[in-house]
Amino acid sequence: MANQNVPQATAERLPLYYRTLQRLVAIGKTRISSSEFGGIVQIDSTTIRKDFSYFGALGRKGYGYDTQHLMEFLKKILYQDELSKVILIGVGHLGTALLNHNFQKNNNTKIVKAYDVDPLKIGTEISGTSVHSMDELETDDNREITAAILTVPAAHAQKAADLAIASGIHGFLNFSPTRLVLPQDAYVRHVDMTVELQALIYFLNHAMEERKS
Repeated sequence: MANQNVPQATAERLPLYYRTLQRLVAIGKTRISSSEFGGIVQIDSTTIRKDFSYFGALGRKGYGYDTQHLMEFLKKILYQDELSKVILIGVGHLGTALLNHNFQKNNNTKIVKAYDVDPLKIGTEISGTSVHSMDELETDDNREITAAILTVPAAHAQKAADLAIASGIHGFLNFSPTRLVLPQDAYVRHVDMTVELQALIYFLNHAMEERKS
C-alpha cells in the first residue's frame, strides 16, 4: 500500500520504473539489483533504493529485486490493474494524433470520447472514438472519467477545464501552453513541449560550452 508521504519526485519516477520492469519481465529477466536497474533507467541506485523504501521491503540484500513481484506491486500502486477512462478536449492535429494512437501499448488507459467545436468533426469517429460537441460537455455525466486531456488553444483551455469540472472530472493532462486555475480537489499535469525543448537546448549548449572551456 502506498505511503501517503511519498515525495512528488518519487511518484513521478514510478511510471518509468513500471514500464522498464514490464520490458524486463517480457524478456525473461527474473531478478535485478538496484545498480543494474539504475543503469537501465539512468537513475542512481541510491535514489532507486530510497524511492522503493517508501513502500516497505521490496527487495532483499544480496538478492536485489524480483522483477515480476516488483512489477505487480507497481501495477497496483499506479492503478494499472483497472481501466482508466479519459476524454480528449480539442480534436486538432495533436488531438487527432492522440486519438489515432489511443494508448495502444497500454490496455489500462483508453480515450472513450472526444469534444470539439468544429461542426465538421462533431458526430464523426476517429479510430473508433466519437467526437461530441463542446456544448454537451457541461451537461454530460463524466464522474466515471479519470481525467481529461486538453489539446485546445491556450485562450480556450481555462473554459474547457471549467466545463470538464462541471461534468465531474478532477484530473487534467494539459497540453495547452497556459496555466490553469483549478479547485483544490483538482489535479493537473502540464505538458509544454516548447518549454521542454527550450530546456533541452539550454542543457545541450551548456554542456558544449563546458567541454570547450
